[in-house]
Amino acid sequence: MKEQIKTYLNRYVSFSDNEINEIYGRLSSQTLQKKKFLLHEGQICNHKYFIIKGLVRLFYIDFNGNEKVIQFAIENWWVTNVESFIKETPSSISIQALEETIILSIKKNELEELYQSIPKLERLFRLITENMLIAIQKRNEFYMKASSKDRYYSLINNIPNLAQRVPQYMIASYLDVTPEYLSEIRKNS
Repeated sequence: MKEQIKTYLNRYVSFSDNEINEIYGRLSSQTLQKKKFLLHEGQICNHKYFIIKGLVRLFYIDFNGNEKVIQFAIENWWVTNVESFIKETPSSISIQALEETIILSIKKNELEELYQSIPKLERLFRLITENMLIAIQKRNEFYMKASSKDRYYSLINNIPNLAQRVPQYMIASYLDVTPEYLSEIRKNS
């Protein structure tokens, strides 16, 4: 796990072994069984989570009681509810493991302390946040213009093996199509 996080962190900013040790020392490891929640809607999100192995989904329940998947997150991705984490307000979403998932987590106050002792860590998270915002913007622009079929293929190409790892109804929810329509798209491929 330490080597995986080291490789990930050094993709963005160069850290010394001592800095990696200090960062890693603040991370907590946890294994989540399938269907276990990292965060429930209404809880305050006090952690950022790094996925070592596994897959989670971020979702909310709409006014009709339907689950709406807004994101899938896989290995080597950070995941959190950004608004709840920053503002310390109740989360509007839930985060749930879709398979056995190993995560490293860091508490907000520990991250803030690390920003003070290793200032370039704050730069790293700024770069990660900028990349995340660019990806969200590109996704939104693409999804507004693309057909359901194109959105499906984009998702499958961007997250390899997703169709084998996630139930079809969750992919349909993410794409905002019915499971039956998604089945037609897959059948006609």
